[in-house]
Amino acid sequence: MSVSEQLKQESLRRLEESRQRIHRCLDLLGEERAWHRPNANTPTVGNLVLHLAGNVGQWITTTLGNRPDTRDRDTEFAETEPLPIADLKRTFDSVLDAAMGTISSLTDPDLAATWRVQGFQETGTAILVHVVEHMSYHTGQITLHTKLALDIDTGWYADQDLSAKG
Repeated sequence: MSVSEQLKQESLRRLEESRQRIHRCLDLLGEERAWHRPNANTPTVGNLVLHLAGNVGQWITTTLGNRPDTRDRDTEFAETEPLPIADLKRTFDSVLDAAMGTISSLTDPDLAATWRVQGFQETGTAILVHVVEHMSYHTGQITLHTKLALDIDTGWYADQDLSAKG
């Protein structure tokens, strides 16, 4: 398998891993906790999910998929009316599914090309790295919100021996 195919497959794997973790956190938190704002400087889990949908849509589907950019980043954080968890997951999944389709269809020239996104000049490769990193970063925040709210171990690695060597 070529390096570009490996990059695409690993990007898809990591995005799917984050999707499953975000879904689990949303299910554990429920609507009230998912939209609880601990303070003025901390976004809610619901806002983070909307933000991830906006980011993934803009960077992958809009930019690499050559579609019109309709993102309004400020509204992702300004939403204060709780959206039902099912609606939030549906919105997130719709964007993620479209982005995954775009990623799957990328060619070597797409990955090597320079694209303009959110005021930045980035290669297709850099866009994939950014989106996976950004998704992982906010998935960690969502996980922390969940652990703090519920005092639980999410068990992401419960079936793994993380002390294993080699």
